[in-house]
Amino acid sequence: MYQKEKDGWNANLYDGMHSFVSEFGNDLVNLLNPKKDEKILDIGCGTGDLANRLHQLHVHVVGIDKSENMVCQASAKYPNIEFKVIDVLDLNYKEEFDAVFSNASLHWVKSPKLALQCIYHGLASGGRFVAELGGKGNVQQITDAIMTQFRSEGIQFRKELFPWYFPSIGEYSTLMEEVGFEVTLAHHFDRPTPLKGEQGLKNWIEMFAGSMFEDVSSETKERMINNVENHLKDCMFVDGNWIADYKRIRVVATKE
Repeated sequence: MYQKEKDGWNANLYDGMHSFVSEFGNDLVNLLNPKKDEKILDIGCGTGDLANRLHQLHVHVVGIDKSENMVCQASAKYPNIEFKVIDVLDLNYKEEFDAVFSNASLHWVKSPKLALQCIYHGLASGGRFVAELGGKGNVQQITDAIMTQFRSEGIQFRKELFPWYFPSIGEYSTLMEEVGFEVTLAHHFDRPTPLKGEQGLKNWIEMFAGSMFEDVSSETKERMINNVENHLKDCMFVDGNWIADYKRIRVVATKE
């Protein structure tokens, strides 16, 4: 869950309206196939739900997140688990973990090779890296609609405010191999994702894309988001819920 330096994460909104992030991560835990007493690092742990699932599987889990708000919420929910406020780019673990796990986090990191190097160094020999992140084309319809609003308002959008890195599987696998990983799985797939209720898209934009509106007034932002909703409603609003156009990458790799 990595974003700009200012901690813009609302942990209560995240738990209340965006629990799907952790729910979709349950399949990734199955892919990780954790063994009893393994030591596992959860990168971008958010409010701790998947770290807690790992804990229930009798592994020693350490959860890290760049957001202090998220880590405070995780620690309050699961006081028996070790959570730390750490940016993945600042990791200094050396061969400590049997596995590194990351769900819906690494697309926030716009220095991907450095992140992968830090992950690689933290793994013990033979350790595995299992991750899922936004892939090429993720939320393309939503971000295209937002960018259309910037043009309509006559506002120059600063590229550095785009908060994500959405690679292709070829791009990401190549980076992993350059770092030293042996990539054993790389899968790109569509995952249409329901957003709760009539306010679902607006809540999603506020939660995950808020940094894109850093240069506009709150009044202009409100108008732009309303226009995005109106533009996308015919193709994205189904049976009372918004359906976001998620595209994901899932990777598994080992450190030899």
